[in-house]
Amino acid sequence: MGFYIIIRGPLGCGKSTVAKKISRILKSEYISFDKILEENGLDKKDNDFTAEDFIKADEIILPQVKKSLSEGKCVVFDGCFFFKEQINHLKRNLKHIAYIFNLKASLQTCISRDKKRKKTYGEKAAREVYALVSRCDCGIGIDTEGKTADYVVKKIISSLPSR
Repeated sequence: MGFYIIIRGPLGCGKSTVAKKISRILKSEYISFDKILEENGLDKKDNDFTAEDFIKADEIILPQVKKSLSEGKCVVFDGCFFFKEQINHLKRNLKHIAYIFNLKASLQTCISRDKKRKKTYGEKAAREVYALVSRCDCGIGIDTEGKTADYVVKKIISSLPSR
């Protein structure tokens, strides 16, 4: 039976790098919520997001995810997950085991990491996203401050049941 993993946290905490590595290790499906939001006009430049925006993104991807899970595959979600309502919506609609990991780093680290990206979001966006993500503290917390992506991946993999 398949399961899914949610890797959540503010921009710059390492979630995309970690989620992609976990997906490769587990040979699972990788889903970027940022990409779904962007491709469907649900991303907002002013970070004026609502839970409904994210639930719409859930609805777009749910058929694909249900199919993968029904085939016994693992699915790894990568996103900020600002709203507990979105996480609860996924849980209600996916009758599979969920593992949620909340990656954390200091605001200054997130801003610094964002500046090193090819596509930077900027300090203002980093601050706003950090505040939004911090309002919803759910999942197993993992401090990425001063840690390598490989360290974080190993910590997450060790928290999963043996396969």
